[in-house]
Amino acid sequence: MKNENLYNYILGIADNSLILGQRLGELTGHGPSLETDIACTNMSLDLFGQVRSYYQYAAKLKGGDATEDTIAFLRKERDYVNVLLVEQPDRDFAYTMARQFLFDVYHLLFLQELQKSHDITLTAIAKKSIKEVSYHQRFSTDWIKRLGDGTTVSHDKMQEAIDSLWTYTDELFHQTAADKAMVAEGIGVDVTALKVKYYSLVNAVLEEATLKIPESKWFQKGGKKGIHTEHFGYILSNMQYMQLAYPNMEW
Repeated sequence: MKNENLYNYILGIADNSLILGQRLGELTGHGPSLETDIACTNMSLDLFGQVRSYYQYAAKLKGGDATEDTIAFLRKERDYVNVLLVEQPDRDFAYTMARQFLFDVYHLLFLQELQKSHDITLTAIAKKSIKEVSYHQRFSTDWIKRLGDGTTVSHDKMQEAIDSLWTYTDELFHQTAADKAMVAEGIGVDVTALKVKYYSLVNAVLEEATLKIPESKWFQKGGKKGIHTEHFGYILSNMQYMQLAYPNMEW
């Protein structure tokens, strides 16, 4: 492979959207209302659409028999490098929206910078994806405010979700070797530079939603190195079942 760092960098971006899209897809038919159910399904489809663009590019770089499907479905658990945040389960609707919000704020900031990449393919994907992710952020932000500043029950559930998921936010700003190499070439985004703005935006929304900003300074990490939580194996077994049961299947 000519550019292994670029290939790994693309996986680092795309795997986040793949796993979060899978999580949102699990909500189909289980949303609190029909409109919200459809909205979450559409966001899942948006993310999968972005993933296809990334994986098609990655397959071209890898060459051989690699395709978007083999990259998506036929890797081992340790080969997926998504952050731990996106693999957290759908405990309840507040938890789902908190997870979505905490990732959406980051995702939008990231794509805004990725548009400036020297890699024209990544720039094009970012410009197309940013419109969708802008909507995702508005949607999840509205639900943080509605539930946080709603009833006592909705407030408590949202506070519990934010407190639980906060420990996974710092990993968003960790750099892998591929990240550093691509930043040096003007291709990648320096995620460390996004951290201050990210927490400023998140904290402002939490305050407006009458939610307390978690004070914990202890953070989980490992996803970017392929070390996942116990939830990941279940996601992968569901996601890979058809490809493993019926190799080389075609629709």
